[in-house]
Amino acid sequence: MSWIDRIIHPLAHSRREAPQKEGRRSNVPEGMWLKCPGCKTVLYRPQLEDALNVCSKCGFHMRLGARRRLDLFLDQRGREELTTDVLPVDHLKFKDLRRYRDRLQTAQKKTGETDALVVFQGTADGLPLVAAAFEFSFHGGSMGYAVGERFTRAAALALQERWPLVSFSASGGARMQEGIVSLMQMAKTSAQLEKLRQAGVPYVSVITDPVYGGVSASLAMLGDVNIAEPGARSGFAGPNIIRQTTREQLPEGFQSSEFLLEHGAIDMIVERQHLRSTIVRLLRKLHHSRGESSSEEDQ
Repeated sequence: MSWIDRIIHPLAHSRREAPQKEGRRSNVPEGMWLKCPGCKTVLYRPQLEDALNVCSKCGFHMRLGARRRLDLFLDQRGREELTTDVLPVDHLKFKDLRRYRDRLQTAQKKTGETDALVVFQGTADGLPLVAAAFEFSFHGGSMGYAVGERFTRAAALALQERWPLVSFSASGGARMQEGIVSLMQMAKTSAQLEKLRQAGVPYVSVITDPVYGGVSASLAMLGDVNIAEPGARSGFAGPNIIRQTTREQLPEGFQSSEFLLEHGAIDMIVERQHLRSTIVRLLRKLHHSRGESSSEEDQ
């Protein structure tokens, strides 16, 4: 056998075997294992989902989709989705590397949502309320016209029915593709929450990871009680931007929920498995105390 045959024959043999190996690999389900961002432990996805996306090794709280959050929080019966008719609008005909409307279509196909906020009315342990949750996978949970309008309508319904309002925030801030329209949503949502406060209707804000920009500067930090999940990050600007601007070393754990609690920016940190029961207990106390206050004023 010549030297060229000795090279070609092994190559041909390996190429014939390659499709069989690829076929065997394709029989293994993809995405069944996930690596924890905290401790790097490889976790089995079904077990992780049963644990509410909380690592069993280190307790790291991974992100949850908006519908999954609301499904865990609300009772199964009597729930109704609201504000589905409010859709994003490309007021500015914005275009960078891609047109904004093309980006919206991509996000809608990816997530199955029409925008980054999902709103339901329903009950939690029998308590009637309105609940809203941000879908971070949709444009980083950014707040544009549709998100602001949906939240405002949710708060208006809570005010009308005197039902508590609960919000689960996960957002990168205002949506840059909508310019000043997105920034207006900060004032609009804040004004509606002030009406709730004056009327004595409870509002509980839950900060999940992450909450930045215009959302952190408005609706996310205006709760009667501000709760955060362990390790959730929140602030107006991210730590990298602050570090580059100030050229100073930031404290350890800066902008984490533990840091915020220590400095009085939030009221409590609650693990995900206890969120529902904690919120319901708080709402019953707030609703009861404010109901007594209203009856005393009427007398």
